[in-house]
Amino acid sequence: MSAPAQRSIQSIETGFALLAALVAHGKPMSLRDLSREAQMTAAKAHPYLVSFIRVGLVQQDPVTTHYELGPFALQMGLAALRGLAPVRMALPEITQLANELGHTIALAVLGSHGPTIIHITEASYPVHVNLRPGTVMSMLYTATGQVFSAWLPPKVAQHYIEREADDAAVVTHALTPRPDRATQEKLLSQVRAQHLARALGNPLPGIDALSVPVFDHTGNIVQAITALGPTGHFDAEVDGVIARALRACADRISTRLGHH
Repeated sequence: MSAPAQRSIQSIETGFALLAALVAHGKPMSLRDLSREAQMTAAKAHPYLVSFIRVGLVQQDPVTTHYELGPFALQMGLAALRGLAPVRMALPEITQLANELGHTIALAVLGSHGPTIIHITEASYPVHVNLRPGTVMSMLYTATGQVFSAWLPPKVAQHYIEREADDAAVVTHALTPRPDRATQEKLLSQVRAQHLARALGNPLPGIDALSVPVFDHTGNIVQAITALGPTGHFDAEVDGVIARALRACADRISTRLGHH
């Protein structure tokens, strides 16, 4: 005997197609394009979008009139990411690490736009950086992104590298043009050899960062732990105190996730 069908609200399922299109597209969309992707008319899509805007799931640019995911959608996504087992295991470790080092420590996972900061433990001194939960880091121009680029499957990494070019959500204020593929591979080979990525004064002038990977039981990268601080007051050496503490912290978390 089959289970009875559960009662549902069809309008919610219909409107969901608009949200799914915004997530898949990854950048602001016009009403025409959005309604086409959701396979409905613009006249049908518009009332849904008005309601989504009112509750914060969608926002509309007053100049272009294009639609994108709103602040509450971001909060929902971050809440879901924080609930993942790897994140729950990592938070106590990085909090302890931040207390030991006295520098800002950030935890990132791979989101739909790229490496996404989901937690920050602030330094014991003021650091003027535009970094907050939800910030998406460049795959090549940040230490956090380089870690993911180095250990993700190459085709997956290249997908995120290529898609960030037109994505305003990604931190890409780089001082140099994007390197060619050969230069990229040389950089990422060095990151893998050192088990550490460094970003010195770029993309954040005056701020240095070190980042290391965390792996799960399958050997796949699941997180990046990044320490950052002002140039001159931050030990950015590959084998310095901060680098060694970062690697040890990441190893402890990876071990708890079943990685050997």
